[in-house]
Amino acid sequence: MADAQSRQVIIAGAGIAGLTAALAFARRGYPVRIFEQAQRLEAAGAGIQLSPNATRILRGLGVLDALLPNAVKPEAVVLKDAASLRELARVPLGQAGEARWGAPYLVAHRADLQNALMARVAQMPGIHLTAGAQVSSVATGSLVITMTDGGGRKVIDTEESLLVGADGVWSAVRRFASPGGGAGFANSHFAGELAWRATVGADSEAGRAFAALGAADCVTTFLHPDFHMVAYPVSRGSAFNLVAFTKGKRIAEGWSGHADPAILAGAMRGTSPALARLVTLAGPWTAFPIHTVEQRRWTMPEGVALIGDAAHAMTPFAAQGAAMAIEDAVTLANLIADFPADPGQSLTIWENLRRPRVAKVIRRGAFNRLAWHASGPVAIARNLILAARPAEKLAADLDWLYGWEERKIVWR
Repeated sequence: MADAQSRQVIIAGAGIAGLTAALAFARRGYPVRIFEQAQRLEAAGAGIQLSPNATRILRGLGVLDALLPNAVKPEAVVLKDAASLRELARVPLGQAGEARWGAPYLVAHRADLQNALMARVAQMPGIHLTAGAQVSSVATGSLVITMTDGGGRKVIDTEESLLVGADGVWSAVRRFASPGGGAGFANSHFAGELAWRATVGADSEAGRAFAALGAADCVTTFLHPDFHMVAYPVSRGSAFNLVAFTKGKRIAEGWSGHADPAILAGAMRGTSPALARLVTLAGPWTAFPIHTVEQRRWTMPEGVALIGDAAHAMTPFAAQGAAMAIEDAVTLANLIADFPADPGQSLTIWENLRRPRVAKVIRRGAFNRLAWHASGPVAIARNLILAARPAEKLAADLDWLYGWEERKIVWR
């Protein structure tokens, strides 16, 4: 690619990763085409946590101002024992966190983030979005992309193009660009965990039950050997997002499905009666199987890059899935724009830069799950360690994650 105008960017998927990538590339002067398989772009989903490393980027892309009125700035991240409800640790957020990391920590409904991204995309004349269309084949010898919509199969003009697979954990781009797996892209697999989700109104009986636990303005995680539950306010504080995690068997392929609620009830044995009452009042719960993608290649030199869940879907235990997708998108766009002469090499450099950080986040998520589900002497030791660490030290432990800025990366 000689310059930005000579190469188009084709993005599969109009979720958080795809829309962020579209904005990042358009900001650098690239014409962008987004293909989204859904016939209608309807914002959906549950709550989402956006740490400062993500909101800093959203601010730079002109998205944050549209999101803020519908989001909540929690006062702290709080860990509580699910049996006694005793507070084990507190990491200050709010104004203290924003001063420390240079951007706010937000919790929001996923639909509100999607709407803010879509509103910004609509303001960008260089972005064209087609709904009801999906990538149906990719030939990587010399990049050839076939798109299928209501009118049948069409070959996209891909001369001097970059294909960005932002189409999630079951990515079609990943599947078509590397048929059969082999030495190419990895496949997704069930992680053995279920996420049980519910959203309750703040003025509902369940909402009042949660507020009575003293955590209505925080991101609160309740710890127990067989499960943990994360809860926080969304939609300007008018509702609470609740998600509990347990082990479970794989359910029907898709984002959600039916699972036996006895799994959740059984995992909660020994919890506080007040917490058990909250879980009962908040039902019915919807079970979401957690899928991950192995750490293999994310790019092909012919002009294919996977970002977000398509590249490295991870467990949610570090609350960084959306943030990593947002980081992926902006770093990819800027590196391609900064080194346009050899896009294949630029893709390799981008992957090599991103891989260690994503791997560290994945390890942090695995550590969190281990610590949060500890029992017996290990749980006692965990609680003693947390009690001995002041809030300042707990916040400092997150500087590498929340304080990340692209400008600190040396690639020039």
